[in-house]
Amino acid sequence: MATALPTSELIWLAVALVTGGAATGFFAGLFGVGGGAIVIPILYEVFRIVGVPEAVRMPLCVGTSLAIIIPTSISSFRAHRARGAVDMSVLRRWAIPVVIGVIAASAVARYAPEQVFKTVFVVIAGFSAVRLLFARDRWRLPGDLPGNPMMSIYGLTIGSLSALMGIGGGQIANLFMTFHGRPIHQAVATSSGLGVLISIPATIGYIYAGWPRAAEFPTVAALQFPFALGYVSLIGTLLVMPTSALVAPLGVRLAHKLSKRQLEVGFGLFLLAVSLRFLVSLVG
Repeated sequence: MATALPTSELIWLAVALVTGGAATGFFAGLFGVGGGAIVIPILYEVFRIVGVPEAVRMPLCVGTSLAIIIPTSISSFRAHRARGAVDMSVLRRWAIPVVIGVIAASAVARYAPEQVFKTVFVVIAGFSAVRLLFARDRWRLPGDLPGNPMMSIYGLTIGSLSALMGIGGGQIANLFMTFHGRPIHQAVATSSGLGVLISIPATIGYIYAGWPRAAEFPTVAALQFPFALGYVSLIGTLLVMPTSALVAPLGVRLAHKLSKRQLEVGFGLFLLAVSLRFLVSLVG
């Protein structure tokens, strides 16, 4: 039966989600990511404590993260664009294939076990962290970003993997852009725009993907407690979203004060911590 949580636990939940929202917004602005890599571990622990079934916990975190990313990405993108750091030509070339990739990943999410989401998260975040921390400028492809159809392949990859990870595309887009010699500051700024292209259709896709799963747990308090629409928790979204959008410009401000190497090391450590957290969860 669905039961109300004690007042003390509700207060703890609200504080945890609002704090997570502040961290999400800050890192979204600092690293040009949607913030999913921060908020997903927070949501995962919160949903575990309140009893969300393991079979739906990770996709519920991913879908909720994507919903939260919507205003955060818009705020981060507008702040970076105001500084003239966004390469709009790259965003335009990626727009259609990114959205196609998101739609494909949302269809996969309807049937995939939670190990799929965790594995994608660990592999992409871990590889990106290693490259930023240790390879520096040595791992590069010759020339600038390619033309079509390679850019379309990049876009499909960014959209599909980001939707499975619950991120705004910043991690993967940063990887592709810096591989081709683009400055890290430009890569971070341009990647922030992908969060807008990814988060809106992906959120709709996760609502659709999770709708039949909710019917499988009709008496589980955990699914009813987050007031979920499919794989999107409304209470998680509403508590995290405003704080993350407000704090994102602070991260942008700091990003433009850091050197190239400082930003690379910071982003690398951030990704390494997140990937290790989910690796432990995956093998545990």
